[in-house]
Order: sequence, then structure tokens, then C-alpha cells
Amino acid sequence: MINQPETSIESHRTESTWLGKRVHLIGAGGVGMRALGELLMMRGAVVSGSDSVPSAILDSLAVHGATVTVGQQAENIPSDCDLVVYSAAIHQANPELLGAEQSGCEVIKYSLMLGRLMSEAEGVAIAGTHGKSTTTAMVAYALTSADKNPSFVVGATCDQLGGPSGVGQGKHFVVEACEYDRSFLNLSPTLAAILNIEEDHLDCYENLDAIIEAFRAFAAKVPPHGLLVVNGEDRSVASAVRAVSADVQTFGLDEHCTWRGSNLTADRGRFRFDVLVGGRKFCRIALQIPGLHHVYNALAATAMLFQAGLSPEQIADAIGSFEGIERRMTVKAQLGGVTVVDDYAHHPTEIQVTLRAASEFFSPRRIWCVFQPHQHSRTRFLLKDFARSFGLADKIIVPKIYFVRDSEREKEHICAEDLVSQIRLNGGDAVFLPTFELITEHLKESLAPGDLVITMGAGDVWKVADEIVCWIGTNS
Repeated sequence: MINQPETSIESHRTESTWLGKRVHLIGAGGVGMRALGELLMMRGAVVSGSDSVPSAILDSLAVHGATVTVGQQAENIPSDCDLVVYSAAIHQANPELLGAEQSGCEVIKYSLMLGRLMSEAEGVAIAGTHGKSTTTAMVAYALTSADKNPSFVVGATCDQLGGPSGVGQGKHFVVEACEYDRSFLNLSPTLAAILNIEEDHLDCYENLDAIIEAFRAFAAKVPPHGLLVVNGEDRSVASAVRAVSADVQTFGLDEHCTWRGSNLTADRGRFRFDVLVGGRKFCRIALQIPGLHHVYNALAATAMLFQAGLSPEQIADAIGSFEGIERRMTVKAQLGGVTVVDDYAHHPTEIQVTLRAASEFFSPRRIWCVFQPHQHSRTRFLLKDFARSFGLADKIIVPKIYFVRDSEREKEHICAEDLVSQIRLNGGDAVFLPTFELITEHLKESLAPGDLVITMGAGDVWKVADEIVCWIGTNS
């Protein structure tokens, strides 16, 4: 374990160009913004921030020394503010953002701020439709384990790293590179990875071709002396990296891949495998986290870590001891014969691989999947794919769609009942229950020993898991 205490920011404070600068964060309750806030405070900045609702993340920022406010209004901007940073989830009509723009101080997006911090170090960026957070945390954890002392920003909390961010004295700055709104084009990494490319974020991309073009632009950000590590089995990735100037190395299970996984065995979905380079054994990795998709994540991480200076033994030991990140098949409790798990999956591919991993690891009598669709636009654009993704779930419960970023008009095009109907057409046993209260009451009446409840989604569906854990604990 590489844990840092909750009060570690002051002791880890490092002098930098940000020392004494006053930075205000709009949308500070997001995981990425929290990481950015902690990173800036560790570098000596005076941080304030706000969000529309209270949260544990805001509380954490306050504990670390930030001035936080619930509710967003122009008055929240400090009069002596040097810089305002706003998250991608903030609408242009947000009153606090409008106030910041009228205040005369510099106003930039989160991704641009991340790029500025990366420019002060040797950047390591992990991109892809799926697996970014896990692989970013895996790389940061391995570098930390090897005393490389990196700085890092992950889009989720990693207990082994003491949180979603950290500041180190080493040369590497490891970040999760998100393609939403083309934000990863603000980064200029020396070492980068593209894990996969699929249709997603179709509220800001016209189609898959547009997504591939954005990844092509990201790949072009890696300089000729840098390294780009990419999925060697993904045709869209291959299209995105055809003309890059940097060295390109591939990973996967196919024989043509530079970094190849071979001799796979599995115990309850947790894979052991040899890593081959040029047909020769590099190391053998035994994963603690279940799921074949993590073999790919580990192969990408291995290639990057070797480039960063780690030995095969250091890489195998660190990846083999990596325990994952929050809200990625996180076991909330195993009580009364019922297992409760929470997961961030909000894309059809993520749902499929997570349900498969959960089935292999827990071998439950029944899988109850409570899926909260994230965005009306995503649900509409990927409706058919979503409907086919629940094949391993015995029971599917769908609440209202989590409304974020979309316009009010978008809500008129689709509703959760439409998804339920499509799941049923594909043979799934699905039901629409609009509120979390109705869902928890239904589960309380239906759960039996041997069942697995897995809450899924990028919204606040984790509240259902917490309520069920509380109920089981009280009645066990």
C-alpha cells in the first residue's frame, strides 16, 4: 500500500510557478477537478471552488485547505483571483462562469489547465474509449512503487495512491486523457497510449470517423522522440496512428503485436499471462483484478513502464499487486449471502465486460443489474448496443436517465422506458422503476442468498448500492 494521510498536502507541498497564485475551480465536485485542486494546492496555489450540490469531494477539498461553496454564482469568484478553471460539465450559461468571464481574470477549461501542468514535466497520457482511469492509476502506482515519485491525475480515486492525484519530485506527470470535447488535444505528452476507440460522446462528435480524427490529432501530439503505445487489434486505432512521427508499439494477444499476452490462465476471472516482446518472454503477470479487458490494460501499462525505466521484475510486481480503483467493480459488501457491487460502466462495451468479469469472479445465483443511463444523447445514439449489452444479467432495473450536459430538448427524444423496451426485445428481463426509492424497495422484496446486485452508471446510482448495504446490514 502506498497510502498518504488525508492531511498530506501541506507536507507534500512543492514550490512552483503556482506558489501563491489564486485559482478558482467551477465544478469542483468532479473527480478530475478535485484532483486538479489538490495538485494545485500541493504546488502552493491558493484554491477556492464551487459546485451545485454538496459532496464528499467538496468536503475533501475543504479539509485540504480549499475554500469551497455550494451553489454557483458570480459572487463566488474571489476579487483577487488570478485564474478560473471550469470543468467540461459546466454550461456556458452558468452564472459563475459568466461572472468569471466578466471579472477580467483569465478563464480556461480543465483540460487546458492540465496541459499547462504537464508542460512542466515529462508527460505520460493514457487515452481510449474505455480503461483510461484504471490504466492511468496502474501506471502511476507502478512508478510510485519503483520510487520514480511521479505526479499524477486520475479520473477516479485509487486507494493505493492515496486518492486521485499526487505530486512527486520525479520527472513523470501521468494523466488520464479524455476525448470528450477533444479535451485531450490540450496535452503534449512524450509517452502516450491509445487503448481502444469506439463510438461515444456523440453529443460532440458527428460519428466514429470524427472520433478517429480526434484520436489522430492526439497521436500527432507525441513528438518524434516520444513513444505511442496502441491496441494492435483495434482497426479504428490503426487508422488513427498511420502517419504519426513518434515510434509506435502495439499491444494485444495477436502474434503481430509488439507486446503480446500469451499462455493465459484464469482463476475466477483473474488472469495470469506471459508478456512477450519479439517472441521472447519479458515477464509473467498475475492480476488481482478480474476481467480479460484488464489483460489489455496491463499490456499497455507494461510497455509504457518499460519506456519509463522500470525493470521487468518491477513491472510484474507492481501490476500484480494493483488492486484497482473506486467504482470499478467495487465490492461494497457481502452480507446475508448477497453481494453488492458498484461500477462506473456507462457504455455498452463496458457493461458487457463488467458483467462477464462479475459472473466469473462471483459465480452468483442471479445477477441483478441496476443500470442508470448516463445522458439522453448517449442513450439515444447507442440504444441498440445498450439493449444487447445485458445478456449476462438475470434481472435489469432501469431508473430515469441521469441528466447531464444535454439540452432540455434532448430529453424529448428518448426516455428510460425506451431502453427497457429494447432490452426486452432482446430477451432481457428488464423493468423501469423511475426512482431509487422504488428500486431499493423492489430489491428488498426480491433478493435472496446467492444473488449479486451490481449498480452501474456514471451518475449517482451508487446510492442504491449504499442503501441496500445498509438494509442488509440491519437485517442480517
